[in-house]
Amino acid sequence: MQNESLTFMDFLSYVSRNSGMLWEYFIQHIVMVVIGLGLAVVVGVPLGILCSRSKWAAKIILFITNILQVVPSLAMLVILMLWLGLGTKTVMVGLFLYSLNPITRNTYVGLKQVSPSYLESGRGIGMSAFQLLVKVRFPLSLTYIMSGLRIAAVIAIGVVTIAPLVGGGGLGREIYAGLNSNNSLRIFAGAIPAALLAIVADVVLGYLQRKMDLAKRKSGTAPSPTNAQNIG
Repeated sequence: MQNESLTFMDFLSYVSRNSGMLWEYFIQHIVMVVIGLGLAVVVGVPLGILCSRSKWAAKIILFITNILQVVPSLAMLVILMLWLGLGTKTVMVGLFLYSLNPITRNTYVGLKQVSPSYLESGRGIGMSAFQLLVKVRFPLSLTYIMSGLRIAAVIAIGVVTIAPLVGGGGLGREIYAGLNSNNSLRIFAGAIPAALLAIVADVVLGYLQRKMDLAKRKSGTAPSPTNAQNIG
């Protein structure tokens, strides 16, 4: 690859000269991730609740979402492209499908791990099944749900970097432009912000996850959310 003698100052100069375009790509990247994750939360959390209510529903739903997640990301986007065409919509639908498994599975595991003593206490004061879900089980499951969101966010940020292959935008556009023109500066200008974005998302969501760890503080017996992918 050319430009082997590039320095960090060359990189900063390139970023400064193209800050408007890079900022636009950065915003596109975040918007696609947020919309894809948002759709996954809206659908995945109710699916996790349904899984916690029915063993058969859990088997079917977790099997389907697991299949969706093991499909290679590029293959998934290409299949969706044949259906939805080129563009951002294809990328966001792909992110939605990829994010379903960690969010659904962690919601299910979080609801199942609530200590029966809390549920008995709730029933003892006359709570209905809905009240137990909203006021007891769901708050005690938040750290697990946040763990699923954290996993899904990091995966989504990575998947969006291949969005230009199906007509999407984001920082991947700069990476592929650099590869096509054999320009290292453009590759770094797209790859470094994407990597930093994934690290920041992991740190911030990890912090929020620890702040929501009500189950650990109250019972001290709950299993670690990091093991949720192995349960169910």
